[in-house]
Amino acid sequence: MSKKNFYITTTAPYVNADPHIGFALEIVQADVLARFNRLIGAKVAFGFGTDEHGLKIYRKALEAKKDPLQYCKEFSSRFDDLKKILNLSTTHFIRTTDVTHMKAAQELWSRCFKNGDIYKKNYKTKYCVGCELEKTDSELNESKCPVHPNLTIEIIEEENYFFRFSKYQDKLLKLYKDNPDFVVPDYRLTEIKAFVKSGLEDFSVSRLKSKMPWGVPVPNDPEHVMYVWFDALVFYISTLGWPNEKGDYSTFWPGMQVAGKDNLRQQSAIWQAMLMSAGLPNSTQIFIHGFITSSGQKMSKSLGNVVDPFELVEKYGTDAVRYYLLKEIPPAEDGDFSYRRMDEVYNSDLVNELGNLVSRLTTLAEKDEIKTIVNRQLTIDNRTKELFNSYKFNLILELIWKEIKALNKAIDDFAPWKKTSINRSEFLTSAIKEIHQIGYELQPFIPETSEKILKVTKGKIKKIIPLFPRLSHSSSQI
Repeated sequence: MSKKNFYITTTAPYVNADPHIGFALEIVQADVLARFNRLIGAKVAFGFGTDEHGLKIYRKALEAKKDPLQYCKEFSSRFDDLKKILNLSTTHFIRTTDVTHMKAAQELWSRCFKNGDIYKKNYKTKYCVGCELEKTDSELNESKCPVHPNLTIEIIEEENYFFRFSKYQDKLLKLYKDNPDFVVPDYRLTEIKAFVKSGLEDFSVSRLKSKMPWGVPVPNDPEHVMYVWFDALVFYISTLGWPNEKGDYSTFWPGMQVAGKDNLRQQSAIWQAMLMSAGLPNSTQIFIHGFITSSGQKMSKSLGNVVDPFELVEKYGTDAVRYYLLKEIPPAEDGDFSYRRMDEVYNSDLVNELGNLVSRLTTLAEKDEIKTIVNRQLTIDNRTKELFNSYKFNLILELIWKEIKALNKAIDDFAPWKKTSINRSEFLTSAIKEIHQIGYELQPFIPETSEKILKVTKGKIKKIIPLFPRLSHSSSQI
């Protein structure tokens, strides 16, 4: 991740529901990587967007008695709002209903078609509308999709266009062999290699417009629209202005992708084969994260345990939510959220340890009229860089909190409030410089708090208002 130009993107979430905490985790993780790469001198593009085509969204719009485009616009704006509430440093945003994206999808289709990788045939398949994916019998549990057991598996029987996925088995395996860290963590790479080695089947990339009109028109065939996955995956490069191969695309592609474990196959195999077919460079790396449970249970609307990131930020503040997601959720594993644990982390780590440290230091320093001059270049040490390169955000925060705890202990041991101002001046000056370095290290994680710390610990020190106010609510929720 030390390249001069760095591009990172999340997946494009469906707009059939409000943003949930799982996507908040994904985009906050991506934001940390974007901010870190800026910190070490890279020029960064950070993109995300919304996936707005397909049968699921079309039916939702019909249920709401709304025009599909208007329906998508309303939900898409909620995802765009994440930029503000989560303090994201994104640079690019695109909707798959944007004309520029649809033209890019049609261009990629045309290149794959010209290469002989798109053809027409009749077929019959089982289909999960929730996943927007075809399902084999082995993927079903008592004829139900394990991810969407409340939905009926549908039978699709029609003439569609197909992508010649089977052609790319050897090329994909070579991609993985030549790039041993192409998918991280490594066991996800092992998983996708096993899938590809087991044999690839060509898959449908269109739907009859008469049955499902909500999609990107297939070039030169008005009776078909593109299957949602083919269309949506193109967003990774349409965000950069492709097929215009100048400008941002030439500057930043290829780039890395952040995705959930349910997206492994689409991101690391299907999309890569599509890029190969179109003659375009493959992604540089794909980081796969896990899911978030709610107090040990899978989140679902029926259980009433879905966590809304907007409500979380309203209760705890942006940086507190970012901190919890990055510290408490293992970066590549499943993790749990509970309000009780959120309260514990907020009070212990943010209020008592970090907030109290900065507050009492600046209070004493203002009283003694301490002035500090930061005359050295602040840096990120090599150990931390290695942890960033392996996406171990929680371990980096553990290291930073060790510094915070050590500085708190040093203050307690020295007890500057018991010393005269002359005796404590040198200690306070040194401690202020240490907390300034800590503020620098926190920039990718809790940027608003970091900025406050950096500002208050430079020049003539003034007492800071509490970084994290005491909670006004109790843990009435689990």
